[in-house]
Amino acid sequence: MPMAMKPKKVALAYSGGLDTSIIIPWLRENYGSEVVAVCGDVGQGSGELEGLEQKALASGAREVYVEDVREEFVRDYVWPMVRSGAVYEHKYLLGTSIARPLLAKVQVEAALRTGCDALAHGATGKGNDQVRFELAYKALAPHLPVIAPWREWDISSREDAIDYARRHRIPIQQTKEKIYSRDANLWHISHEGAELEDPANAPSDKVWTLSVDPAAAPAAGTVVEIAFEQGTPVAVGDERMPPAAVVETLNRAGCDHGIGRIDLVENRFVGMKSRGCYETPGGTILTAAHRELEALTLDRATLHYKQKVALDYAELVYDGKWFTSLREALDGFVEKTQRHVTGSVTLRLCQGRIDVLCRTSPYSLYAPEIASFTMGDEFEQRDAEGFINLTSLPIRVRASVQGDLVGGKGAGK
Repeated sequence: MPMAMKPKKVALAYSGGLDTSIIIPWLRENYGSEVVAVCGDVGQGSGELEGLEQKALASGAREVYVEDVREEFVRDYVWPMVRSGAVYEHKYLLGTSIARPLLAKVQVEAALRTGCDALAHGATGKGNDQVRFELAYKALAPHLPVIAPWREWDISSREDAIDYARRHRIPIQQTKEKIYSRDANLWHISHEGAELEDPANAPSDKVWTLSVDPAAAPAAGTVVEIAFEQGTPVAVGDERMPPAAVVETLNRAGCDHGIGRIDLVENRFVGMKSRGCYETPGGTILTAAHRELEALTLDRATLHYKQKVALDYAELVYDGKWFTSLREALDGFVEKTQRHVTGSVTLRLCQGRIDVLCRTSPYSLYAPEIASFTMGDEFEQRDAEGFINLTSLPIRVRASVQGDLVGGKGAGK
């Protein structure tokens, strides 16, 4: 946004972290704008939220809003993603990605409610989050201009940002000796920066903040049972729970047993590779359980096609395209596939490993009388000959027309 344009009131996506903390005085100095700091509580924890309002006001914000959207986050964003089976590049359970559209929605709602005439965020020009926030803005409030300070100011590093904060007497936790960029919510915590910027470096013990080292977890492990209704987790053990409580309960179990740590070199949407470490304890458990229940209740063609859709869904979430027709259409497909994904899965969590103990569903497609090695009347084995003959038809035609292909000898040679 050109500085010649001077919005009177800017709604800032505020986390209380280093970047957004220094943006408040920077907006006042460079745009002369009042700043409304907006934070969505998606489960980042009391450590991040405690004193947030006072910190924002002390940094120069005119108004501060902290909205508790934990239930909405899990119910309307995480659960659809779980039902879809989305995993980005084999490993990443999309914890940061899936929170951004909701945080942008909370910000836009506050902006419209308080009469703001611009939006701002603290994402860098190298990151995915700038795309995620701004695509959401375009969908929800396309008339509001966007200020992205990292694309405008002369601060070029987190060290510079720390110096700026100190000059303006803004309290921060980061130091030049230990600079990790972390993002936490109910679904996960991400870790970037410091030694992690070199993929050759193993993450130090200081990186991990949630889960115990799998090697130090109890050798006996623990057993958890998760119940699903139409693909949605509804209970842990015998206790039915609201969405956020399901995740919180499984987070505790996963953390205690070293579940959900990953170290990933990923392809950012903006075109570069980056390296991050993620802890997603409850999410890893839920993803494994949901996958097992689908294996029991979906037919082969639907299950295999849904695996393809899951890749598209993961990329869509990662790229920030939540508020799109494509996501709505994919949700329609996923919802149809989940009609009979009801039942329970029992897992053993042990030193970073998840073992499947039991899968049950009233809609199970597993028929013991057919699958059993014991021969019976439910399956006519002679039918297999015709099935093989039809399946092999194109193979036999090719062999007869093109000759013996064994050893590379064909009719055309």
